[in-house]
This record gives sequence, C-alpha cells and structure tokens, in this order.
Amino acid sequence: MPSRYRDWLAQGLRDLKAARSMLDEGFYEWAAFQAHQAAEKGLKALLRFHHREYRGHRLVAMLEELAQQTHIPEALFEAARELDLHYMGSRYPNHFAEGYPAQYYDRNIAQRCVDYAGRIMEFVQQSLGE
Repeated sequence: MPSRYRDWLAQGLRDLKAARSMLDEGFYEWAAFQAHQAAEKGLKALLRFHHREYRGHRLVAMLEELAQQTHIPEALFEAARELDLHYMGSRYPNHFAEGYPAQYYDRNIAQRCVDYAGRIMEFVQQSLGE
C-alpha cells in the first residue's frame, strides 16, 4: 500500500494557502486553525514518507516521533507548541470562560500562527526533497 505522503503534502499546502486567505480576510481564529491543519498535514506527510503513521493532532508529538529518525530544530518545536494551543481554542466557545473564539484572536496571533505553519511546511518540503 503506497504511503500517499504527496497527497498529505498537497493538502497541507492548500491548508496553508487557506490560512493566509483567512488572515487577509480578517478571520483570525480560522487562520490560526488552518495554520495548525497545514502543519499537521505536512508533518503527517513526512511521517508517511518514513512509513510511519500518527493518529492524532498534537504537532509536538509528531515532531517527537520524527526526531527518532532525523534532527528537528528546536524552533520547530516552539512553532508546534504554539500551534497546538490553537487546535481547539480557535473553534470552540467553551474553551474560554466567556465569549467566543473570534473575540480572542487578532491579526498578530493569526500572523504568528501562519508564519509558524510556513516554517514547518518549509522543513517538511526540504526533508522530502520537494
């Protein structure tokens, strides 16, 4: 059975493009979530390339898995830790004591998430030789 890592990479790149679009449109919470999704799919592409599979959404855990085979820069762990914070909080009101996610997100937060996802995707593409 083929690993289909290229499919995961292609969708991750689309998710990164969607994150940038949401950022430009002012949907900051969705930009943060899409940034997480882009990084998740990119890391899953790299895991599949190495014939490994991860069922879950924690970016840090995926990097830890990959670190068993290759050097992962500390800056990527920092990016993953930040992005992991936005997997739930960017979508669900009950993540906060009051209000809803859009009230807690601004351009700076969303931009940081998109930048972090971009760094992770760059690392993935370089690691895959793409």
